[in-house]
Amino acid sequence: MEQNRREEDLIAQVARNFDDSIALKRQCRDELAPMIVLAASKMIESLFNNHKILACGNGGSAADAQHFSSELLNRFEVERPALAAVALTTDASTITSIANDRHFEEIFARQVAALGQPGDILLAISTSGNSPNVLRAVQAAHQRSMTCVALNGRDGGMLSGALAASDVDIRVPGSVTARIQEIHIAVIHSLCDLIDSRLLGHG
Repeated sequence: MEQNRREEDLIAQVARNFDDSIALKRQCRDELAPMIVLAASKMIESLFNNHKILACGNGGSAADAQHFSSELLNRFEVERPALAAVALTTDASTITSIANDRHFEEIFARQVAALGQPGDILLAISTSGNSPNVLRAVQAAHQRSMTCVALNGRDGGMLSGALAASDVDIRVPGSVTARIQEIHIAVIHSLCDLIDSRLLGHG
């Protein structure tokens, strides 16, 4: 009997996680949709003009950066030409050498300075908006005349304040990191969907 109650409690906990995720998605859907469309338009323009998208983040956001770049470089839902996207989170030798010889805050900025070109876009992902290395990447991107798209969270933190007027701040107004990350993935899939729709002439 005790084991059955424990299992019921765990099932209820999982249900709450689903319900909280659904509630936050409903809460911010209408607010975020125009920003997602704007970000996708800037990305499409950049890609159509033979530029690229660089992506960065830490931890789960690093995985999101890699997720996004893989969807563009390979495919999303249907076959189409490869699109230029680079996750700055994948080269362990580069990341550790920069962190060792310089500072961990520079691991993305150094790569942006080397790889970024005017017309490129930086996808900067931070659930708190306060990741120092992501902030430094945004600064480096501006120095390279790049546009920044922020996947942000909570109150936007320092990341919102670091963005230029021409940048896009997609901020999830949640307080739980896991819930913010779940919406970040939905945003990434929406961006990929809009890019594919335009590229394939469906939208």
